[in-house]
Amino acid sequence: MIKFNIRGENVEVTEAIRTYVEDKIGKLEKYFNDGHDVTAHVNLKVYTEKRSKVEVTIPAKNVTLRAEDTSQDMYASIDLVEEKLERQVRKFKTRMNRKNKLSTPTGQAFADEFAPLDAADEIADDVKIVRTKHLALKPMDAEEAVLQMDMLGHDFYVFTDADTNGTNVVYKRTDGNIGLIETE
Repeated sequence: MIKFNIRGENVEVTEAIRTYVEDKIGKLEKYFNDGHDVTAHVNLKVYTEKRSKVEVTIPAKNVTLRAEDTSQDMYASIDLVEEKLERQVRKFKTRMNRKNKLSTPTGQAFADEFAPLDAADEIADDVKIVRTKHLALKPMDAEEAVLQMDMLGHDFYVFTDADTNGTNVVYKRTDGNIGLIETE
């Protein structure tokens, strides 16, 4: 059963919008096993230039599904987000099945919160690691990590935080700002 937490920023979440979100995102329920409740966190935003952004996050036991879309039409964005989430679920299920098929005698090798994969759900989506890099993480602060990322011309940079000794990541966001991921 999927529960919904729907929030609106600069937009009132009307009954029509709520029903549309619950119908579209509710289609993903077929991928979850019965007895595992998940909550879909849905953020609907409207910007002054008449653009609508839809963000959906579904934290499950072994995976967090997340998708977003921005367009002129909120309903179209909801449709596209649902398609993105469905692709993520199918891709994750396929990878888990392939990874665990050899070690699971029943052939039903998938995370507890998802329903078993049908043969029609198979996706030819092999992941190949084509290069491996080894690096020594240098202790630094986030500002220095951003400078290193810019100097290397990368979209992210992994570093050890000098204060906490934790492994952190700085990254370039699609809006042009910088994000920081701190590990616990």
